[in-house]
Amino acid sequence: MTELELRMPARPVRIGIAAAEFNRFITDQLLEGATDAFTRNGLSEDQRVLAWVPGAFELPLAARGLLESGCDAVLALGAVIRGGTPHFDYVAGECARGLSRLALDYGRPVLFGVLTTDDVEQAMSRAAVSEGNKGFDVAVAALQMLGLMERLRPEAREG
Repeated sequence: MTELELRMPARPVRIGIAAAEFNRFITDQLLEGATDAFTRNGLSEDQRVLAWVPGAFELPLAARGLLESGCDAVLALGAVIRGGTPHFDYVAGECARGLSRLALDYGRPVLFGVLTTDDVEQAMSRAAVSEGNKGFDVAVAALQMLGLMERLRPEAREG
C-alpha cells in the first residue's frame, strides 16, 4: 500500500485569505496565527493575498474570487458567535456549505477557519495567539493539503 503522509508543498504556492470584518477582534488573532504559520513555513508576503469581507456569510464569495484570481488555496477566517436567535445557524451553516462546495468544485484546498462558538470566551480561547490558535492550524492544514494535492496530481508538480 502506498501511504501519502502529510508534508509541505515542494513548489511555490499562492495563498488567499478571506477574512471577516465582523468580530474583527477575533479575526485579527486568527490572521496573526495564520501569518505566523506561513512565515514559519517559508511563505513570503508576496505569496499571500488578503481580502476583507463584511462577515462570515460573505466568505464563500470572496474565497471564490481568490481561487479565480489564481490562488492555490484559500483560508476563510472569522467568528460566528451564537446569540439568542437562529441567525447563528444560518450564517455558520451557509458559510461552511459554500466553502466546502468551492473546494470540491475547484479541486483546491479551501480551509474553514471560522470559529463557531457559544460565546465570546470560547472564541477568544480558540483564537489565542499564545497557543491553540485555529488560524495557525488551518494555515498549516492548507499547506499540507497543497502538498498532498501536488502528489496526487502530477500536473500540479509542473507548476
